[in-house]
Parts: sequence; C-alpha cells; structure tokens
Amino acid sequence: MDPVAALEEIAFLLERDRASSFKSKAFRRAADVIGEFSPDELAARVADGRLKRTKGIGDTTYTVIAEAVDGQVPSYLVELRARSGAATAERATGLRSLLKGDLHSHSEWSDGTTRIEVMGRAARQAGLEYLVVSDHSPSLRVANGLSSERLIEQLQVLDELNEKLDGIRLLPGIEVDILLDGALDQTTDMLDRLDLVVASVHSKLRMESREMTARMLRAIEHPYMNVLGHCTGRLVEGSRGTRPQSTFDAPAVFAACAEHGVAVEINSRPERQDPPDELIQLALDAGCLFSIDSDAHAPGHFGFLDLGAARAEANGVPAERIVTTWPADRLVEWARARR
Repeated sequence: MDPVAALEEIAFLLERDRASSFKSKAFRRAADVIGEFSPDELAARVADGRLKRTKGIGDTTYTVIAEAVDGQVPSYLVELRARSGAATAERATGLRSLLKGDLHSHSEWSDGTTRIEVMGRAARQAGLEYLVVSDHSPSLRVANGLSSERLIEQLQVLDELNEKLDGIRLLPGIEVDILLDGALDQTTDMLDRLDLVVASVHSKLRMESREMTARMLRAIEHPYMNVLGHCTGRLVEGSRGTRPQSTFDAPAVFAACAEHGVAVEINSRPERQDPPDELIQLALDAGCLFSIDSDAHAPGHFGFLDLGAARAEANGVPAERIVTTWPADRLVEWARARR
C-alpha cells in the first residue's frame, strides 16, 4: 500500500470518529514528511533506520510506513477500518447523492486542523463539486478569526488553488459572527468580495429570548447574509459536553429568513444536530431554504454530511429547497442577488 495514502486514510478515519486532533495531525504531518521522498529513497530510509530519526516521524507513524513499504496494509489501518468502516463509503444514495457543495468549512487559517488544499481534496473525494472556505471572523479570537488583512491574503491563496486543483471549486466565504447588536463582524467592503456569507451566534448564547430574537432578526436583514448557521448553538453530545439550545422566537426568525432569502443551515456535526427536528419543521412550514453543511474542521468531517442529509430526508425537506444541491454558478448567483 502507498505509505502516504495509508497515513492520510488513518488521519481521515480518526477525524471522522472525532478522535483527538493531536493524533490525526501526527499522521498528516508524517504524510507531508515522506511525500518529499521517492519510493526508492523512502524504502532506503526505512531499511537503514534514517526514517526513524527523521523529525515528524514517531514510533506509530514509522510502523505504519514500514509496513506499507513492505507491501502490507498497515495493522493500525486494518484495526481502524474494522472498527469504524472504510474511508470511502459505498456510493451515496437518496438526498446525500444530490449534494453538490458544502457552505461551511474551516481550515488552519482559523480553528481548522489542515491546509485549504487538503480540505479541498477531501471535499472532492466526498463527491462534492464545490466547497465554501468559511473561516471565522475577527471577534472570535479563540478560533483565530481572520482580520480583513488576513482574509485578503486568503482570497489570493484561493485564486491560486483554483488554478491548481481539479474537480473541486473553492468559493471564498466566511462564517461571520453575529455580534450582540445583530451587526455582522466584518466590513461591508470585505463581505462584498466573498461569494457566500454564513452568519452564526457564538457568544452570549443564554441571552434572554426577546433580545436574542432582535439580534438574529437584525442580522437576517443584512443584505450580505446568506445562511443562518447552527441557529440554536446547542451541543447534544461529545467531548465538549452538552449545552442547551438558545431561546428565541423561532417563527419570527424563520419568517424573516424566508422573507429575505436566507437559508437555514442543517448543521451535520453529530454533537450539534442543529436545528432540532421541531425547528426544521417550523422552518419548512415557514417556506425557508436550507443548506446541509458539514461545519468541517478537518478532512474526515466531510463524512458528517451523511447525518445532515439523513436528518433533512427524515424531516421531509425537498431537495429543491436545499441550496447545497444546486450547481455552483446558481448558488453564487443566489448568494449575490440580495446585495
């Protein structure tokens, strides 16, 4: 087995299973290190022990590489596949097979774990045609949110990557914070340079219902907002523990989304599953559009889209009202139409 492919598959499976990012990063770092060597040079470095002394190669990653160089499927990978299934699932069916894009993802520019290029390749492998790179905005310092200057640098990187990557289109975007007064946490000039804007509440989640409703309604009225991200902020399981959903006037918020053409995100992360089913039904009855997104912070997280699609399907959301089933050009035209 190709050693780089083995290391990357192990990292993917660890990410999909939400293992420690420290572990998955170790395998991706090792893949980057040995990617510089030809097969013959790598085999020689394994044989004479030099690889074991190479920075970025630990005991476990060395064993994986040595077994792959020896023509075996590494035992670590065999165990992972047996426990959690292969990285490449069977051909998608139903609503999942109709998803063409993902509007909510993070890279190492903010609080994601990997380079944009790696995220793009993983999105392509997940069967997507486009990916919105939506790193955080400045006020979310805990997530290394991007200043206007850093966002400008990222736009240049995206232009370069779109020239380089085949089979996936990277669209410039942002997950912008909805501030306490409902303003969006980025300048209008910068938002105008982006193809799509996801807006989410990340602070003061226990705000009183009337104030939270006013905060969300003001944001929804903003002509640059396209998607309302993880609208309740709840956590239902996982390493961060649980968190109750925010309280707000859901009928009023979803009516505003429908009026202004803002899609309601069905966040696919297992620990979020946001909105709850009853709110998906309210948004559906209000006439809202939807966006099924992974909220990926690592390549393996694109596997979460299966859960988001299954929840949308179970709630009877029609494919034609899910903007992530649309081709990229139609999506961008829709996103820019309000401006």
